[in-house]
Amino acid sequence: MPIFHTLPDWLQHLETAHPVGIDMGLTRISRVKEALGLRIDAVVFTVGGTNGKGSTCAMLERILLEAGYKVGLHTSPHLISFNERARLNGEQATDAQLLPHFEAVERARTSFADPVSLTYFEFTTLAIIHMFANAGLDAIVLEVGLGGRLDATNVIDTDCAVITSVDIDHTEYLGDTREKIGYEKAGIFRPNVPAICGDPVPPQSMIDHAEAIGADLWLVGRDFRHQAAPGQERQQWDWTGRERKLNGLGYPALRGANQLLNASAALAALQAMRPHLPVSAQEVRNGLAFVELPGRFQVMPGRPAVILDVAHNPHASATLGQNLDNMGFFRYTYAVFGAMADKDIAGVLQQVADKVDHWCMCDLPTPRAASGADLRAALDTTGFHEGPDNTVALFPSPELAYRDAIGRATENDRILVFGSFYTVAGVLAYRATQAN
Repeated sequence: MPIFHTLPDWLQHLETAHPVGIDMGLTRISRVKEALGLRIDAVVFTVGGTNGKGSTCAMLERILLEAGYKVGLHTSPHLISFNERARLNGEQATDAQLLPHFEAVERARTSFADPVSLTYFEFTTLAIIHMFANAGLDAIVLEVGLGGRLDATNVIDTDCAVITSVDIDHTEYLGDTREKIGYEKAGIFRPNVPAICGDPVPPQSMIDHAEAIGADLWLVGRDFRHQAAPGQERQQWDWTGRERKLNGLGYPALRGANQLLNASAALAALQAMRPHLPVSAQEVRNGLAFVELPGRFQVMPGRPAVILDVAHNPHASATLGQNLDNMGFFRYTYAVFGAMADKDIAGVLQQVADKVDHWCMCDLPTPRAASGADLRAALDTTGFHEGPDNTVALFPSPELAYRDAIGRATENDRILVFGSFYTVAGVLAYRATQAN
């Protein structure tokens, strides 16, 4: 049984330990979970959806922390450090905290006559959940990695399931329609357990599945809703749910057009779990005011304005376009863009092409990435034309693309860094070196 003594060694091993990177199904991970003897006493929130998962998880975590609860949060992927995926009481777990649980999963995995093979995500998810199960927590928030029904996080029976939105993404695994994808995401629902849907137009397949298994379905517009506070359209909003109303809430600290939808779903989940984890109106206000999440329409301080956003599907890109429109006037917009080859790249670019003047397109450090030339070809399908004030350049890395943009932009311009997590991570890493 290989036992490694540092977290980087474990992660390097796991990257090649399983034959394929994504291997949907719960059979293998369920066997290892049982061998671990994994038992969870905390209230579990499982959050799925095409977009908005990370924001909703962050709001749940922050509000619960403001209420004094001990909280574990598992999200993915990470931007800079693996430790971002595991937070204990608002702080990233340390290597020393994580290592014993990697070892525990490895012992369980190899306890069978024929050791069970786990993907990187399956192995690390089990290790993080095992850490949470042994940390005396009140609540655990799990962000679904891919889909829901066959995702590794679904090995845990949730106490409250949340689906933020349903749109077209990961079609090779989840299907090519919202109805097929909705059914896959609804796989996190459980009988007699609250199932929160924050999508204003939920797929019928999701509703049908919830009803078929007897889940307690909460639909936005029916069981909960939000609206601007009367006379306070730009400062405050009200939330109404079953048996509770919260008035005069401040807008979430996370910027963006869809954050009220995400906040509304998070409040519905908290209301559903109120018998177990009561939170006050003031704790909700504090949580929304202090929530943070890197890479989601994150506007960095200073000039030129730099915006980081991991929008990598058309639905997220459309929201990004709205957010850019709401920022006010900038002389030129530069965009640093890199994406995975399996994404609807043309669909992503179509939503923002008319808002960008200068494109800095980049390769990414993974075989799954589209090349800069592929990105350029997709941009051409949007009707973008080069000219004195409209340019396209290709770069071998996000760092070099960003350096070109920052070298050309003035304090009256803005730089948008978006697409894959790799794109945003590459620029964040470069900015960190310049800050030191």
